[in-house]
Amino acid sequence: MTTTLEFPVLLRLIDERSTAFRAAVASAPSLDVQVPTCPEWTLFDLAQHIGEGRRDWAATVAAGPASAKSVAEGAPAAPREREALLAWLAESTEQLLDALREAGPDRGCWAWWETLQSPHTSGAVARHQLQQLAVHTYDAQITVGAPQPLPVEVALDGVDEFLSTCVTTTSAWPHEPAVIDFHASEGRSWRLSLSADGARSARLPDPGTDPAGAAGQDPDATTAFLSARGTAGELVFILYDRIPIESLKLDGDRRIFEQLSSWDPSE
Repeated sequence: MTTTLEFPVLLRLIDERSTAFRAAVASAPSLDVQVPTCPEWTLFDLAQHIGEGRRDWAATVAAGPASAKSVAEGAPAAPREREALLAWLAESTEQLLDALREAGPDRGCWAWWETLQSPHTSGAVARHQLQQLAVHTYDAQITVGAPQPLPVEVALDGVDEFLSTCVTTTSAWPHEPAVIDFHASEGRSWRLSLSADGARSARLPDPGTDPAGAAGQDPDATTAFLSARGTAGELVFILYDRIPIESLKLDGDRRIFEQLSSWDPSE
């Protein structure tokens, strides 16, 4: 697993993003307000998703290697009263963190993604949980009119984590071969290669380093190409469909990103 963040740092950032999520919920005028980035949900629905999901993932990590995701048995329902809801959310996060600490980063457990570039381990789960909490914290913040940029260390790992966990697959890309390069203004870049062999991601060499470190060769004339530039946080929000693609500086065939957004490898 390629990661810029050590396991203890992941746990600390999960706790920090969870605290920020609860702060947004605490400041909302109503729990019934609609979430603009998840319009089918109210803020209460989002909070319920966060709490129940973290409890289920805690049970999944604690179960170790398994053929299916675990469900938190006997877990209390999300309370409607705000202070009780905040306490329930804090307990949900602590259950997840306790399970991760107990397991350590290398223990196996169930996960939904393919293992091409992201393993089925508690460390990989922690990495993905951080991104889930970070993006949903943004959802809660924008709901209360106070969106904040992602912390840079979260965002930089978020681009890499999304590409290696949520996109890489052996399912054939149903269009012409294509390459998307993602460039973060913080100085890090990634390449996503799409072909009949599926999807693969790789870090590109940092500026001023030996280009021999790049995975594969530059795309040839028969390969569609798109370059997307923005802050790492903007790249994460684009990948999670939180802000429009026009928020980035684009160079090349933008239809590739539209095809990627609508692609379901399971179909």
